[in-house]
Amino acid sequence: MHFREIPIEDRLEYRDLLLLADEQMDMVERYLFRGTMFVLFDAGDPEARGSILVTNEGAGVFEIKNLAVRQDVQRQGYGIALVRHVIEHVRAQARTLLVGTGESPATLGFYQHCGFVRSHVIKNFFTDNYDHPIIEEGRQLVDMICLAMDLASSLSGADRSRQNRAG
Repeated sequence: MHFREIPIEDRLEYRDLLLLADEQMDMVERYLFRGTMFVLFDAGDPEARGSILVTNEGAGVFEIKNLAVRQDVQRQGYGIALVRHVIEHVRAQARTLLVGTGESPATLGFYQHCGFVRSHVIKNFFTDNYDHPIIEEGRQLVDMICLAMDLASSLSGADRSRQNRAG
């Protein structure tokens, strides 16, 4: 498995992946050209397995704005690998890594497994910002659930999560 940083001018080539994570293009365009984007490839497959885009929000805070794994290769560790790659990429500059998502049990569980903890809620985010209802796991998303990972410690959240399960 290897990661490639995607230059701004090439990011729209990965539109299908970006839209897996954020299904309205004008919402994607709010952050697409101001963050750092990585795409994950695996040996023998020229097609990208997944992508992640992280932005520097200032004062040591970075935010994962978009994380997607191709549907045919989900639940194989690619999502966690993308999060770990971003953690290593931002670690020298970051105090905190944030991510916002809908109240979808599977997605929240994934981020908590990676070491994120609930931080705060942005009320009505999905109903106020999208031109259509966003449905995940059979329910309409309304509020954005924000999660945070403290990167000030020496272990990443994913490493702490593994260490806690082992101990």
